[in-house]
Amino acid sequence: MGIRFEKERYQELGEIYEKWWQRKLERPLVKVMVRDAYRPEREKPNVPLPSQANCHLVQYSAEEVIDRIDYELSQCAFLGDAFPMVNFWSFGPGVLAGFCGAELDNRTGSVWFRTKPQEISEIQIRYDPENPWAMRIKELYRAGWERWQGQVVLGMPDLGGFQDVIVNFVGSQEMLYALYDEEEELHRLQGEVYQAWMEAYEDLSGVLKGKNPGFSDWGGLYSKEPSYILQDDFAYMISPDMFRKFGYPEIEKACERLSHTIYHLDGVGNLNHLPLLLENPRLQAIQWVYGEGQPSAKNWMEVYDQIFQAGKGIEVIGDLEDFYTLYTKYGARLFYQCTIDGADGMAAKLMDEKDCIHSYRVFPKEKMSEVERLLEVVQGGKYAGKRI
Repeated sequence: MGIRFEKERYQELGEIYEKWWQRKLERPLVKVMVRDAYRPEREKPNVPLPSQANCHLVQYSAEEVIDRIDYELSQCAFLGDAFPMVNFWSFGPGVLAGFCGAELDNRTGSVWFRTKPQEISEIQIRYDPENPWAMRIKELYRAGWERWQGQVVLGMPDLGGFQDVIVNFVGSQEMLYALYDEEEELHRLQGEVYQAWMEAYEDLSGVLKGKNPGFSDWGGLYSKEPSYILQDDFAYMISPDMFRKFGYPEIEKACERLSHTIYHLDGVGNLNHLPLLLENPRLQAIQWVYGEGQPSAKNWMEVYDQIFQAGKGIEVIGDLEDFYTLYTKYGARLFYQCTIDGADGMAAKLMDEKDCIHSYRVFPKEKMSEVERLLEVVQGGKYAGKRI
């Protein structure tokens, strides 16, 4: 039978997500993907499910990889505001660096990009549409379209933050020195990275122009128009004044160019930059990631208060209790997503490898009834989970 999801549903989802982006939806967005909802109808292909740990295995054809993904998605249910999607974060964070010549290294099971040391004045960052990793993703896009004919969203890879990509070529410590000693060269590189980022976005999305049912990325939000989750993890190490001068200008330009944007605010060190980000009228939502070892989402209400008062949407990173705590105060502004694992616990096992179909919040199968209850609550008894 294949993937249980009707393509016509995207018309409704497009309207729902657009209302959320515009702060006109009267309830939160909640995406729930359920593994092992259906029995497999065929033998599992002898091809690994794409992840950061195995993205280098190019001996498998694009068609074989898409067939393996299809095998998994065909066993899944898509509840609430969920939809079938291939998450290309499986090629690593900041893959733009790879597109521009950095070496992909996934020997640890996670992708890192590395380059040989160079003087900053010698570094040039250019998008290469013929780069092997860009070509591989485009091959997978074409194979995915041929297989699914618009039934599955083929997401944008994690291109990375503008300054984060530069760090791959310059190094963190050298980058910090350059903020003071080589401002002109650093501004040059920021301009080059922004240009490369936009060229990559246009090239990749152009492969599926008029075919892909919508836009999405590793953040999981859906849009009928170009959208992205922006970030600047390097900004953790710099002051608000430095961020305003280095980093934020490119974020501001990206917000102007893309129809919908959310910002990945990662770690307590980046909270210094929240006020400036909230001033941007084109930035529509914030994903606050408090970090490992920190108290969970419900303990950061002062942060969420700032985001809410600025009129932005909020992605909740946390468990069900965190969601309910925020829901009582912020209601329809929220976005929440999770995966209900199968009996084999595969989604939880693959979390560190960042595979291509699971979200970053995984609950065991025993939580299914609680998640269904959440859907009932936020959708006012109009739970859409059975329409898959």
